[in-house]
Amino acid sequence: MIDDISAYKAETLSPEEYISDFWPYFQEIDGVFWKLECRQSFREPRNPSWQALDRGDWDEALRIIDETRDEIQSPVLEAPGFPMRRLRVVRRPYSPYLRWELYFIRLRAQAGEQIRVLDAEELEPGRDLPELVILGSSVMYEVLYDEGGTLSGARRITDPGLIEGCKSDVEDLYARGEDLLPFLERERQALPPPLPTTGRKLG
Repeated sequence: MIDDISAYKAETLSPEEYISDFWPYFQEIDGVFWKLECRQSFREPRNPSWQALDRGDWDEALRIIDETRDEIQSPVLEAPGFPMRRLRVVRRPYSPYLRWELYFIRLRAQAGEQIRVLDAEELEPGRDLPELVILGSSVMYEVLYDEGGTLSGARRITDPGLIEGCKSDVEDLYARGEDLLPFLERERQALPPPLPTTGRKLG
């Protein structure tokens, strides 16, 4: 069902409307928070660490992540009592953005977010999955990005049957994935290149 999500009727929101709409549902979530990420590169111009990455300054990008550990982990640690699960589709060769993001979200995994990765080669050839955020059974967003990977808004879906069907599809994909932290221990090429020479550790 997730493969055809764009064909279903939905309310289109601007980036600001999406963020504003999201938080009340997040605070009252009635189940599992799901996130499906598939693009291999995004733009996050408001994130100082990403800005450093965009300049090619890996040391600064990682330094900011390391120094903001508490801020990165707080949404997980302070979540109001529900599981948070993310499936990150990864593709070789790993893009600079993906290596940066995996270093970033490993902190969320350490704080309790249940993150798995799925190699794109495990998917059917040509399968193009959407970017999805599912908040229990209440609402689902197909998150939209422009060609450069900058957030451009979201499609808001509240149909219970459609939400349940997409959630089932994401659960099936999640079951095929590998937990993030063991993946990073094994797949060192998925980490930022300066990591071995700067003494930074995964723990």
